Amino acid sequence: MTSQPESTARRTDWFTHDRFGLFIHWGLYSLGARHEWLKSREFMSNEQYEKYFKRFDPDLYDPDLWAKAAADAGMKYFVVTTKHHEGFCLWDSQLTEYKATNTPAGRDLLKPMVEAFRRQNLRTGLYYSLLDWYHPHYTVDVKHPQRYNKEYVEQDRERDFQKYVDYMFGQTRELLTGYGPIDLMFLDFSIAPAEGFAGKGKNEWQSEKFVKMIRELQPNILLNDRLEVRGDITTPEQYVPKEWVKVDGQPVVWEACHTFSGSWGYYRDEESWKSVDMLVKMLIECVSKGGNLLLNVGPTGRGEFDERALERLRGIGEWMRRHSRSIYGCTAAPAGIGAPDDCRFTYNPQTNRLYLHVFSWPFKSIHLQGLAGAIEYAQLLNDASEIRMKQGEKQSSMAAGAFSEGRDAGTVTLEIPVKKPNVTVPVIELFLKPGVF
Repeated sequence: MTSQPESTARRTDWFTHDRFGLFIHWGLYSLGARHEWLKSREFMSNEQYEKYFKRFDPDLYDPDLWAKAAADAGMKYFVVTTKHHEGFCLWDSQLTEYKATNTPAGRDLLKPMVEAFRRQNLRTGLYYSLLDWYHPHYTVDVKHPQRYNKEYVEQDRERDFQKYVDYMFGQTRELLTGYGPIDLMFLDFSIAPAEGFAGKGKNEWQSEKFVKMIRELQPNILLNDRLEVRGDITTPEQYVPKEWVKVDGQPVVWEACHTFSGSWGYYRDEESWKSVDMLVKMLIECVSKGGNLLLNVGPTGRGEFDERALERLRGIGEWMRRHSRSIYGCTAAPAGIGAPDDCRFTYNPQTNRLYLHVFSWPFKSIHLQGLAGAIEYAQLLNDASEIRMKQGEKQSSMAAGAFSEGRDAGTVTLEIPVKKPNVTVPVIELFLKPGVF
């Protein structure tokens, strides 16, 4: 259970059930193919960056293929970058010319994507960057590509940041009125003061007013926590927390967002791709601590998912096809129930089942402390084959030259096959007796 207000808890019910989503980072940076922050990292001007705008033509874009890949992987919602820090918009915004309809793409790329994912029964999430390196009234900060351009910085005196905030409000209104029900909005991000530049946080974004507008437009929407005001979801990035995430000492709804490799946007030459085994374990790790996993794909400039991403999505989907009930509707194990070494528990309170995910397959036995008398039945989840159990105390003794196994009164010993099942991470489903937790 979390300590969220009742109204928030109702909004997050679907989110804490579904557990697994797809992040999509797609923009002009896909043509640069060397990280979505390339404009900032390489201190590029709008004029230098214009070459990508002139040539953005995703002729192989088929959002139905994207949506099917996500659904087949077991994902239940998606979040797409409608506008990243570069300022480029995937939709036909009426507030800017810097949008997909004015590139060779020549069309709104967001609408068919939302429709395709809905056809696959995935919920809709929209990412919107609070940063904007293109807008003429967006002032310079420590992340801005022109932060070391003295002439550009001096022009801040002529910029009216309120005009940018009005633009930000207006674009958000467009997104929340033009694309049907939106389940989640990922707003990114506040900036601390640094290197002599002012920061941008809740006062600059006018966060309380911003949130009020969003909730008036979409009362059931979920918001993240990057406006420097409390949101519905806390969002650790590129790491898995060591325990259930807490805010002010209380557990909260949380979601870890991760990349397949080291960047969010398409990066042609990057080689630090995570394996299917690692990605499945990351998903399990998040759910075992009461959280979600949002896993990112950066499509290419021609509008396709990188084959490396597709290969991993297929691998995750193969595991999820047989093991998804250890993920959907699951959360951390009840207090006091600790998993054995190299294992993780998830727990479904509705079905009263405990799931033991075995990261490292041991020899013949797994010992579960404190669960004697609590388990009615055990089986491998991948094939529903029985796992026999020994429960309760048995003294060590010598008999016929062999040393018999000893266990204490509170221990359950699972008798597992010597050979590891042919799945990425084996899961043992434990049917608990009524009223145990």
